[in-house]
Amino acid sequence: MYPDNALVTFAQEDSHVFAWISAASVQPAASEQHHRYGYLTAVLRQRGLECTVEWGLSDYIVHAELPDGSSLIISPPQEPASEHPETPESWIVTRHRSAEPAVYEVIYDSEPDGPDARHGGSLPDLLDAVETRLDQLGVRPQVQERSAEEQAAGAVLYRAGFIPTVAPGSVHAYRLPLSMTDSAEQHLVVTRAFDMLQAEGFILAGDPDLLDSDLLPTQADMSLSDRLGHLAQTVRAATHTSEVAAALTELTAPGDGVLQRVAEILDATAHWWEGFGAAADHRHVKHLRLVAADLDAHAIRLQAIRNDLADRHTVHPNKAQAAAERPLPQATASTRVNAARASSPSARKQAVPAVLPTELSAHTAPPPQRPPSAPGR
Repeated sequence: MYPDNALVTFAQEDSHVFAWISAASVQPAASEQHHRYGYLTAVLRQRGLECTVEWGLSDYIVHAELPDGSSLIISPPQEPASEHPETPESWIVTRHRSAEPAVYEVIYDSEPDGPDARHGGSLPDLLDAVETRLDQLGVRPQVQERSAEEQAAGAVLYRAGFIPTVAPGSVHAYRLPLSMTDSAEQHLVVTRAFDMLQAEGFILAGDPDLLDSDLLPTQADMSLSDRLGHLAQTVRAATHTSEVAAALTELTAPGDGVLQRVAEILDATAHWWEGFGAAADHRHVKHLRLVAADLDAHAIRLQAIRNDLADRHTVHPNKAQAAAERPLPQATASTRVNAARASSPSARKQAVPAVLPTELSAHTAPPPQRPPSAPGR
């Protein structure tokens, strides 16, 4: 679960669907309106500006104080208010200062009779106009690395089918594939992403029409990357060389280790991609096969490292105390041991029940036909 200050906003622009990620701080008592405009306040806060979401004439507006004493107002339609408050049909951005020298400036106006009417309710065009004017006023973005929450949200969107894209300023954006213009297909992917993000505890906002309410919630099964992440945690907590060697075994096992399987995926992708035939496609095929070959070479080197580590079979010199305080694992028969016993007539007479191990291994049973050679095709 991730902190509730990570916000993901979904929006549709023409036939394309975007998702913006921001980890700008939101006060615990923040209302839904703060979340609704999170993609706007994130841009302003990432430039060091103090901003609030306030009630205007008939809808909420975003208000920010600029270093020169002027104020920036970002507003949806007010009189009359938008018929679709979640996705306003237009925006107007103004800058004003009542003290001398007084300032009143219209930065962006996409209302029907405004100079930017062609953009309508487009968020990218709105954000681009705001960012451009802030640049001109010398309000530069503060250099920030992506937070852990932003990276985690991006990983979920990526896994759901989104693609990273360029967004104004330092807001991190993703989009659906450009050729995915069928609305039913878009709703399927957005709904899947929404469910996955919600299961991780992120704040979500955007147009509810992008969701397919008839779809069953996505099961939050542990992904392959999460399972590999548990191997990394095992290594960090390890006190004995055998524990780390076991993790490396999963990566380097001849024939069916993780690296071998990744190389197989890359090779299969290269073979599949050859059918397109364009010059760029040939380059992709070549690179896929080069990476696969590199993985094979790395797997062989890692096998040697794993074997050397396994031969040591000792407690880590800096973790002897932690190893002594660890409880001894309970002796339980593995499924492989039970299978061996079952093949013996004497074992059958003893009627030893099959006992599952307390900690499951990715290799509880060997594959029917394991290739005898080391990784390589």
